[in-house]
Amino acid sequence: MNRAAIAGTAVAAASVLLLTGCGTTEAPAAAGDDAAAISIVDDRGETIELGAPAEQVVALEWNTAENLVTLGVMPVGVADVEGYSAWVKSESLDDGVTDVGMRGEPSVDAIAGLAPDLVVTTTDLPETVIAQIEEFAPVLVVRGADASNPIGQMESNLERIATATGTDDEADAVLAEFDAKVAEGKAALEEAGLAGTAFMMSDSWASGGQVSIRPFTEGALLTAVTEELGLENAWTGEGDADYGLGSTDVEGLTSVGDVEFLYITNGAADAYAVDLADNAVWTSLPFVKSGNVHRLPDGIWMFGGPSSMNDYIDAVVDTLAV
Repeated sequence: MNRAAIAGTAVAAASVLLLTGCGTTEAPAAAGDDAAAISIVDDRGETIELGAPAEQVVALEWNTAENLVTLGVMPVGVADVEGYSAWVKSESLDDGVTDVGMRGEPSVDAIAGLAPDLVVTTTDLPETVIAQIEEFAPVLVVRGADASNPIGQMESNLERIATATGTDDEADAVLAEFDAKVAEGKAALEEAGLAGTAFMMSDSWASGGQVSIRPFTEGALLTAVTEELGLENAWTGEGDADYGLGSTDVEGLTSVGDVEFLYITNGAADAYAVDLADNAVWTSLPFVKSGNVHRLPDGIWMFGGPSSMNDYIDAVVDTLAV
């Protein structure tokens, strides 16, 4: 310690003794209080002010819940806990997490009962519901997805949540791990001779004897990640501006050649393997004939954060680079 610092310390100590001798009971301001305050501009353009990093957090979308757990912050409440547990295997919730209703239609009373110091949701939640919650808690709203920059939006969502919870260092480590996973997966596919291979990613469902197919177009998060791995998207149809999701039926797949056809579903529901098993159009498709239809493991959340995307990369590599 230099002389100036020693002198400053002595003066400070003398001042403390003087105040004590005079019987002063007023406590000095706690050091670092101002530094703990947080200000964030969310995807609505609203400024969220927090006196300190949020600890009691409620998440009303699965990707926000996943990101919280990834950062080491267990939410006190999550919308549709059962659904989350079925679709998001990358980050598990503790048994004590409270279910606060359905995504898109949460219970405002249940949220209020948890006395959160922050609620995190996406732009998919109706503004009227957000306004109700803001009467008793700050609400950080991130965009659910952005088809013009899907990976960038995923990263931005994680970073905003990290800032609100004081876990910026953890976020940096998570994003570095994601980048490394992409590089590792790309190298594995190149080594397997699959660089530039055409693929199509989709999900589907059956209702009333009809099968609806949802292609993941340019702008979908999974499509962008797969392209980062060095594969080429074969589906040329357009998707929505947020999630990059399109719509077609089995006849629409006749425009697709012999690609690596990837899809995700959950549990026993499998429109491709069950409902289309005897469909003449489906069985005549080149990728079906060549055995290039691949169901990826359950529990990879298609609209999740870096943790889910890491699981997706592992699944693609394990499926194709055999």
